[in-house]
Amino acid sequence: MSKNHSITEEQFHSKNFGDDFIWGISASAPQSEGAHNIDGKGFSIWDTFSERRKKILNGDTPHHASQFYHHYKQDIAIIKSLHIPNFRFSISWSRILPNGIGAINQPGIDFYNRVIDECLANNIVPWVTLYHWDLPLALSHKGGWANREIIHWFSEYVTLCIRTFGDRVKHWMILNEPMVFTGAGYFLGVHAPGEKGLKKFLPAVHHAVLCQATGAKIIKNEIAIAEVGSTFSCSYITPNSNSAKDIAAANRIDALLNRLFIEPSLGMGYPINELPLLKKIERYIKPGDENLMLADFDFVGIQNYTREVVAHTYLVPYLQAKVIPANKRKVYHTTMDWEVYPEAIYEMIKKMSSYSGVKKIIVTENGAAFHDEEQNEKINDEERINYLSGYLRQVHHAKADGHKISGYFVWALTDNFEWTEGYYPRFGLVHVNFETQKRIIKQSGWWYKNFLNGKE
Repeated sequence: MSKNHSITEEQFHSKNFGDDFIWGISASAPQSEGAHNIDGKGFSIWDTFSERRKKILNGDTPHHASQFYHHYKQDIAIIKSLHIPNFRFSISWSRILPNGIGAINQPGIDFYNRVIDECLANNIVPWVTLYHWDLPLALSHKGGWANREIIHWFSEYVTLCIRTFGDRVKHWMILNEPMVFTGAGYFLGVHAPGEKGLKKFLPAVHHAVLCQATGAKIIKNEIAIAEVGSTFSCSYITPNSNSAKDIAAANRIDALLNRLFIEPSLGMGYPINELPLLKKIERYIKPGDENLMLADFDFVGIQNYTREVVAHTYLVPYLQAKVIPANKRKVYHTTMDWEVYPEAIYEMIKKMSSYSGVKKIIVTENGAAFHDEEQNEKINDEERINYLSGYLRQVHHAKADGHKISGYFVWALTDNFEWTEGYYPRFGLVHVNFETQKRIIKQSGWWYKNFLNGKE
């Protein structure tokens, strides 16, 4: 029995990870802030995409969300009460630059100054994500991520953020899950802005790679001591069988989901050999781009929830591969139909650690959505507690095995807007009644507090 598995439930807590391990909780602007059209904020692509009929479950929009814009003091006080030392949140690009570039919206600047100052006043370290999918609508009208000009637009935005907030914020993440916002938004069309096909997807990928490197360079040039990273969605990929076709299909999906953005930032180029559809991306690569793609990240954020089982099929264009849903495989899964498979996070930490250019890894998102029932103003979410405990044991296993894991952030602080699934999935450690905005700390929130205090 390994040392990791010999730790009893009573003995398993944050102290097992060492004193320098980073613990936190995460949120994002478009999913939690609400206040989408007040105090000078411009529209984002999610504000308008969500208004289209049948795009979001139950016709939900992010317009109100969990009202972090109005409840930030209460929510930060909750973080403090749970003894969580680090808070990851994002800045809404269109809240501080309503048109994406040009005129600055001072009320938006003032809001984030208040959030940062409130964190610091409560001894909570702010970790800021610069882009969490809410592109200003005005820039989308100009082509968005498919337009190479976004490198200049993004540079202006990053420069404003670092010069405005960099005196107090030392931890920065450039992009949140670029594979998701390019793949779902520009290839599949199921996320904002709703584009489909390779024509917009391939340039969007390349420009996002250039922006994640450019953003990191800007921050480092402005504040040398800043800690800069970017976050990458990742799923442990396994073939449906031992057949050569299923294995090859799994390798293609792995290249797409797990390698497409991290490898070019490390100077390895795009995984074209394993994913031939990327061959056409070369038409968007200009002389000198190979160096512009390089990003000297201080850390890499990984966001893992599950594994995916992949089978070969001729019916899916380009990929000849399909993901078999968890419910079809009849395995235990969350309300997102994501398999509960704790070993996945170990495998992804191990995979990212294998890159020599990766200095350290922080799990910047991990969590689960389950059906929460309120009884006597309490929510006994045992399934979420078991999920977090199981995944954290695998994080500890990875650390014990010498992999480069240095921190862990739970997703999410509060229940919030979960993109095309609307308000149905609840990921929060804090329950939100979206009609009254009343907050209730779930049992998982109290469990996390005890875990951090060394009582679990």
